[in-house]
Amino acid sequence: MKVGFIGLGNVGGKLSGSLLRNGVDLMVYDLNPDLVAGLSNNGAQAGESLAHMMRICDVVITCLPSPSASDAVMQEMLPEVQEGKIWLEMSTTDEAEVKRLGHLVIDSGGDAVDCPVSGGCHRAATGNIAIFAGCKRDTFDRVLPLLTKMGRRILHTGDLGTASVLKVITNYLATANLISCSEALVTAKAAGMDLNTAYEAIKISSGTSFVHETESQVILNGSRDISFTMDLVKKDIGLFQAVADRAGVPLEMNPLMIQIFDDAIQRYGERELSPNIIRRLEDATGLDIRAPGFPAEMTDDEPEEPGYEVVPPGRN
Repeated sequence: MKVGFIGLGNVGGKLSGSLLRNGVDLMVYDLNPDLVAGLSNNGAQAGESLAHMMRICDVVITCLPSPSASDAVMQEMLPEVQEGKIWLEMSTTDEAEVKRLGHLVIDSGGDAVDCPVSGGCHRAATGNIAIFAGCKRDTFDRVLPLLTKMGRRILHTGDLGTASVLKVITNYLATANLISCSEALVTAKAAGMDLNTAYEAIKISSGTSFVHETESQVILNGSRDISFTMDLVKKDIGLFQAVADRAGVPLEMNPLMIQIFDDAIQRYGERELSPNIIRRLEDATGLDIRAPGFPAEMTDDEPEEPGYEVVPPGRN
């Protein structure tokens, strides 16, 4: 099976690296020639064009920054779609848009899967990230061996589009956690608590979360670097808002979170690192929320393991 990978950014570069590391026959494409060269030097083949990628490869993966980027890429690839081709959309995107593009692929004889990832860039680098996959079951069975080379826990979420809904739900929760961790750390400092002790107290208590155990560390280090920016957070919680609006759910927290990130983007710029949402409170209080002994970036210390399908409780 020949696999094409389009989009070699913070996440895509690591996922494609896992494919290459695990012996997949890989062709890559990105607008940044340096990113293509980095993988080509390790054995990947450079794609000549987007249409060429779909023509040559059995499976084409896209991992792009926005729904509009995915649409632009698909319009160039679509004439080359035929029976047997599979499109894997690993971008965080809109449910309605991935279904629209996916059905264009299906109507042309191919198959489509929306399969976003979750767990952070540090886990994408080691192949230990989680992957959601929305598609027909027989299509999932075809791509599962490939997905297990990029991720550890693979969840078939249902039909095309379901994975994208669940992805933006999890990103909404992560954003809520980030804002609440920021408020907790600033309040701890203002109340005279030692921040190293405060971090540990939260970690061992009912207040802990994946975000606290990862992003709080780079916040306290001062680097705030998780390779994710405020404009991407704004996109993700905007996509979650669209899901809720279509379903008629009168959200209260998410509209406030959108306002918070709109304010931070106006203050610090859309490409500011997302954990620097804490700067709003640092500026308001004059406090410096840093502490010794925390890493500048997250690394995954779990050894890479073969991926496997996760089966939800109660599902046959």
